[in-house]
Amino acid sequence: MTTDHKTVIVTGGAGFIGSAVCRLLVESGRYTVINLDALTYAGNLASLKAVEDSPNYHFSETNICDAGAIERLLKKYQPDYIMHLAAESHVDRSIDGPSAFVETNVVGTVRLLSAATDYWRLLEGEKKRDFRFHHVSTDEVFGDLPFDSGIFTEETAYKPSSPYSASKAASDHFVMAWYHTYGLPVVMSNCSNNYGPYHFPEKLIPLVILNALDEKTLPVYGKGENVRDWLFVNDHARALEQIMSRGRIGESYNVGGNSEQTNLQVVEKICESLDQKHPRKNGQKYSDLIAFVTDRPGHDRRYAIDATKIKTELGWEPSVTFEAGLSDTIDWYLANAWWWKPLREAKYSGDRLGAIKS
Repeated sequence: MTTDHKTVIVTGGAGFIGSAVCRLLVESGRYTVINLDALTYAGNLASLKAVEDSPNYHFSETNICDAGAIERLLKKYQPDYIMHLAAESHVDRSIDGPSAFVETNVVGTVRLLSAATDYWRLLEGEKKRDFRFHHVSTDEVFGDLPFDSGIFTEETAYKPSSPYSASKAASDHFVMAWYHTYGLPVVMSNCSNNYGPYHFPEKLIPLVILNALDEKTLPVYGKGENVRDWLFVNDHARALEQIMSRGRIGESYNVGGNSEQTNLQVVEKICESLDQKHPRKNGQKYSDLIAFVTDRPGHDRRYAIDATKIKTELGWEPSVTFEAGLSDTIDWYLANAWWWKPLREAKYSGDRLGAIKS
């Protein structure tokens, strides 16, 4: 693998994880990034403000289901890598309307794979040898684990529980089918729950932070016992760059934060931090705003990632503890109302219980 400057198409680059990847790659100076995003409700170009004027960053408002547009962009930019993050990703939205998840996550991925294969077949020499299609997926494809035992490895059988995770499982299978059938050089990764700056306000951590600041109820599903492994988004972006550039073709890598927390623990830690950083005017604790609500259908009990493979092969491991990352995240939301307030007012109701993705 050469160390020359590379061109990367990042699909879904205006989303939470995608924007973190774009910022990392552009700011490294080693890549030209083409951000390809359809700008659905969760896409936000304000998340790319830090790099939008960089000469090695370009944006195209394109839907991955538009095969013709994808083909034209591949021909125009001649990428060395494609990192595929574009997806519908909200579990509760998938329960309300699964068809959109099939269209984007399955059909869109297949169209992108087809276009990438046609493009790759025409490449020559080193450009063809080094090309990678990196598909970014989720640990939710594995189903759930008992509260007290087990961990997801790259060999864990798929057992999705929601329309969202089923659509991502299907896309994973299509990616590997393209590798085995057509020889497309693919790498794949499955990550645990991400958190950090620029996280869309419907997801658990930003929802709780912003509801608390607005003195609104902090809704928690069931008894708050469901467990997730939390991964700071900037750590994840570093992992994705390593997998894209150095991962073994045909292999998948699990990426986790080694930070298992129950949903209730997450909410309580946010409340405790806000009590110190931004006390309530009435002198009460933010935890007084917590309210337990009816659990959602098919709510997986626990996810836990074994990230041994990526550490052993690529030398990656998380650098941020959950406590430090959460503190930094809260500080960011306190300081950046310019980013989240328009989303909160225009696209989203803070009382929507469907907002709690965990």
